[in-house]
Amino acid sequence: MSVADKLAAVRDPESGVTLGELDMVGDVTARGVEILLTSADYTMRDELRAAVTAATGRAVTFAPMDERRRARVGSRLRAAQRPLSGALGGGPRIYAVASGKGGVGKSTVTANLAVALAQEGRRVGVLDADVWGYSMPQLFGVRRAPTAFEGVMLPVAAYGVALMSIGFFVNDDQPVAWRGPMLHKALQQFVSDVYWGDVDVLVIDLPPGTGDVTLSVLQLLPDAALLAVTTPQHAARSVASRVGRLAKESGMPVAGVVENMSAAVCRDCGAHTEVLGSGPAQLHRQRHLTAQPGAELAR
Repeated sequence: MSVADKLAAVRDPESGVTLGELDMVGDVTARGVEILLTSADYTMRDELRAAVTAATGRAVTFAPMDERRRARVGSRLRAAQRPLSGALGGGPRIYAVASGKGGVGKSTVTANLAVALAQEGRRVGVLDADVWGYSMPQLFGVRRAPTAFEGVMLPVAAYGVALMSIGFFVNDDQPVAWRGPMLHKALQQFVSDVYWGDVDVLVIDLPPGTGDVTLSVLQLLPDAALLAVTTPQHAARSVASRVGRLAKESGMPVAGVVENMSAAVCRDCGAHTEVLGSGPAQLHRQRHLTAQPGAELAR
């Protein structure tokens, strides 16, 4: 394999996209290689230098990418973008993680599921659709803004997962006071204007309940499957049933139900105490969330 081929296969640590796809490879000589940075404030030079050196064994220099090349990369990425049509349409498998109420650990389940799938060797993306209560930047420990080209944004990479969240565009203490049309437009851009590349699985973190965002996801990604998250107490069970009923009425397949916080485990003796009760997740599956063929989680 030539040095140029090795360089093309190296993944940009900021976005997880290969240097070849981003046209970041500059001059290649016997003494070293030149890498063209996608932005002036590129934050991961040390990580990129280490990856390129490991792949080629040569010294690395950096230079800014000029606007002409940036425009060309943007056009190329947009042309290469696969539609997020779900497994039925040949795209990635899409799971919408939902809950009836807040505080049941929906976002934590989303993050852990995504990382677990990535550790199994899958290319995984997470779309943080909880616009008002976004938490993926905090859960993954990243705050850098996505790289943008001509009409195309690159997701932010962390723990082997490609991330997109409104939290990358606002300050931590800045509220997002948007109504239905703006929410729908933001989700539409995250679906169509983000270069998700060759992801095998896309996990969507929905806001609690059955409001505008959930309806927009059903419209934009009709092949998504539902993963419902609940906790054992009656209040969570009751509202989670509504999410299941919405999925059933809209023809959305159900991948499964996660019962979170099922028990407190004693760190000394290992005993399990069901602080919040037991059994509702199985009850959901029987009454409202009957799984449909082909909707099981990819693993």
